[in-house]
Amino acid sequence: MANSSRDLNPVPSPRTPTPSSERRAAPPAFSSPLANRFSPQLTPTAKRTLTDSFHQSGISSPTPLPPSSLPSSSSAAAALPSSSVLPASDGKNAVGSPYQILNGSTEASTSAASLHGSQSPDITSVPMLYKQNNSRTNSPAQFNTPPGPPVFGSPLRPPAAPFSPMPTAPQPGGTAHFSEIPFTSPTRPGVLLPTSSLPTVYSNGASEPHLDIVENLDKAGLVAASPYVLFSAHKVMKQKKSGVIPTIGFGALVSPGREIAPGPQTVQHNPHRCHNCGAYVNLYCSIIPSSGEWKCVICKKLNSSESEYRAASRDDLRNWPELSSTVVDYVETDMRRPGFVPVSDSRMSAPIIIVIDECLDEPHLQHLQSSLHAFVDSLPPTTRIGIVTYGRTVSVYDFSETGLASADMLPGSKSPSQDSLKTMIYGTGVYLAPLHVSLNVAHTVFSALRPYKGEHPEAARDRCLGTAVEIALALIQGPSAEMPRGMVKRSGGSCRIMVCAGGPNTFGPGAVPYSLSHPNYAYMEKKAMKWMDHLGHEARRHDTVVDIFCAGTCPVRIPILQPLAKASGGVLILHDDFGEAFGVNLQRAAKRAAGSQGIFEIRCSDGIYVSRVIGPGEEAHLDAHETFKNDNSISIQMLGVEETQSFAVSMEQKRDIKENHVFFQFAAHYTNVNRANISRVITIILPTTDILSAYLESIEGEVAAVLIAKRAVLQANNPSDAANMRLAIDERIKDITSKFGTQVPKVKLQRFPKELSLLPEYLFHLRRGPLFGSIIGHEDERSVLRNLFLPASFDLSLRMLAPRVLMHREGGTFEELPAYDLAMQSDAAVVLDHGTDVFIWLGADLASQEGKSAAALAACRTLAEEITEQRFPAPRILSFKEGSSQARYISSRLIPAHKDPPYEQEARFPQLRTLTAEQRTKLKSSFLHLDDLSFCEWMRSMKLVPPEPS
Repeated sequence: MANSSRDLNPVPSPRTPTPSSERRAAPPAFSSPLANRFSPQLTPTAKRTLTDSFHQSGISSPTPLPPSSLPSSSSAAAALPSSSVLPASDGKNAVGSPYQILNGSTEASTSAASLHGSQSPDITSVPMLYKQNNSRTNSPAQFNTPPGPPVFGSPLRPPAAPFSPMPTAPQPGGTAHFSEIPFTSPTRPGVLLPTSSLPTVYSNGASEPHLDIVENLDKAGLVAASPYVLFSAHKVMKQKKSGVIPTIGFGALVSPGREIAPGPQTVQHNPHRCHNCGAYVNLYCSIIPSSGEWKCVICKKLNSSESEYRAASRDDLRNWPELSSTVVDYVETDMRRPGFVPVSDSRMSAPIIIVIDECLDEPHLQHLQSSLHAFVDSLPPTTRIGIVTYGRTVSVYDFSETGLASADMLPGSKSPSQDSLKTMIYGTGVYLAPLHVSLNVAHTVFSALRPYKGEHPEAARDRCLGTAVEIALALIQGPSAEMPRGMVKRSGGSCRIMVCAGGPNTFGPGAVPYSLSHPNYAYMEKKAMKWMDHLGHEARRHDTVVDIFCAGTCPVRIPILQPLAKASGGVLILHDDFGEAFGVNLQRAAKRAAGSQGIFEIRCSDGIYVSRVIGPGEEAHLDAHETFKNDNSISIQMLGVEETQSFAVSMEQKRDIKENHVFFQFAAHYTNVNRANISRVITIILPTTDILSAYLESIEGEVAAVLIAKRAVLQANNPSDAANMRLAIDERIKDITSKFGTQVPKVKLQRFPKELSLLPEYLFHLRRGPLFGSIIGHEDERSVLRNLFLPASFDLSLRMLAPRVLMHREGGTFEELPAYDLAMQSDAAVVLDHGTDVFIWLGADLASQEGKSAAALAACRTLAEEITEQRFPAPRILSFKEGSSQARYISSRLIPAHKDPPYEQEARFPQLRTLTAEQRTKLKSSFLHLDDLSFCEWMRSMKLVPPEPS
């Protein structure tokens, strides 16, 4: 802890002993109310019940146990689980390396057994990246909470094991917490019992927790952590042979960089970590208030807190945020300014370099100029920008010349030499400048751009995109490229290179022939992809993200450009033109919060292991982390730390689970845009069950569907793979029904389990939608969508998986309906949100009424902008009328339920009951006959009965 001057003469409380100079101060009081927030994990009704039960059980304000409730030699039989080590795994359940990140590659991972005696050879045992922190502050630890209990003096805490805090995301208030009374021997007060026989005494005085209290605590933890972690089920099956996990899957979607308000509890001191496995202290740990020792929930080992958690009573332990909140942010500020937490206004803005294709025709160029003018006007005045254009040569614009567009030119046929870069960087030109002094020059440069005047077709024009990105990266490095990395003062967050491309890279490094019929195209494509991937990794090594924004009708060769964006942690987005959606995505890409140097860690209770992680990351290097004695965690190097991204973590069972609960801990360490090192620690407890129906009822259909979809999309790299994945989805539905479904009386059919009624319809949307279906014509478009879907947050992933339909009603209100084509009623307006696209459909009868159609269209447009206001990438918003050629965009995404019998239509689309017989006849006659199967027809084609609608 920090050296600090403290008030050693506080007014003592009548309930506490007089503090001595050898006892440590307790931290300020901390309040951790339950977050009153709707969560996909719990319904509002469940949350109200949860809150009421908390008040009834008294967890929020427990009272000290009477002396009579202390454990005696006869009542201390219930001990915490032993920390004995299981035999090593025989490898029968090996599923390959868990680091199958985005591109589907499986990297050989170092056996944890060889490093730490791990029980699972499929998991690389890599602890987190640490950074030695020897800083000392001149003030006590700061908390954003009111003053607390009396101050106790104690010897200063020595520095903890070296660690590196990195960013995390905010979270709602913490959950109620219970802790243990001092563990003492019945015969020798104050003597600690052996770890394997510590009696567990909970706040109700029993040696085992009261079932209601545990259930409430579990739900409270899920509520608090739901902005960051969503599990596919709220329970875990005890029996491995139940077959639930292999059939349905089990895992979590983790968004470690998400920012919400209010954020997580913030702690400005080094975290206490288990010396055995590296796990963090948390609200579920057993604490001995008399000594401050705590028991790890992952490995069950006892650890010292250097007397920091010494307290007069169990109630005082709640004053530490890490002991009362499911999500905690540990913040390490600038070493030279101890105790100072920078805010967004004072952050050192990361530079942005705009790389522009100058081989555009006039219509595209005009739209691009308008978008660029609006883009620079939207940036903060302190943002440093640079402008680079490319064609056959690369032009780097100089901001030292005011009133005219002046540029230095470099050849694009080869990578720039070090001499030419030094001449430019150390010359008199100014290529990166704050916007408040360079805005006029930037507008002048954009206005001076001219359309392509050559005779070559759009796809055959010389474009040296690779060389332009190399030069932009050199500008960001500047003179620091020749300095040791540790000596460079770096900006907060990641620098950005934003490429505006209208065609393929056909000239210079990383180029491919413009014609696919070139005899050496396959070889040159493979060589170009390898070069672009290397350039992307080089950009990430310098904390620079490369975002590529493509537009127009010219093919840009997505397989060549995608490795550059992916390896750097950026995105590649396709647009129809350089108009509105293009400009909005430029603005949102530049403003989205991002951190750098991120490490993501996953720890689970013994009996559960991580089989696969899908997301924006790759396996972390062993030499980058401190190694704990028996650390079996999964460590991932994050390509970027953004709130719009998530990791899909798939888990499996090693063996049968005997415990009543299992624990999961997720930790993200990164440097945020304010140059503060953050460690966000999320700890969740889930109950186990041996009752199959209870487990099935705990499954979250939406989360389970997204996890299944991400695993399937990861394996679909070409049209042939997509066809195989559609068949795999069919087989999964059959397998689930055969194991957990019910037999329909009098017929040889099985009904899909009602507890999972949402799952089959989501998977049906997956197999026929843009990710696997034939809605999108070109494979490049499907490839871009898949690469956006894999790292996407839960909300965006769900919308890309299955569309959301909203029907406009009188008075400007909207009604949410199932995604069936029965919503396309001629007298209505419909909004369909499909993640990367939002469509507004006007029925023919409504469109014929000019006044009403204009009002409905305006209301739909406003709604579309509101529901996608924070979404990245920003979707295109299209509106059209019934009967137009564009109407196929919406009809192809809706389930053709008009083919089902009337009784099934009414059961699954209750809004039909409000229509008159004439309206229903007219609606039925408006549909064309298609070969597409409806959801019910698809289920029957597999000889299954669809689940009853929920």
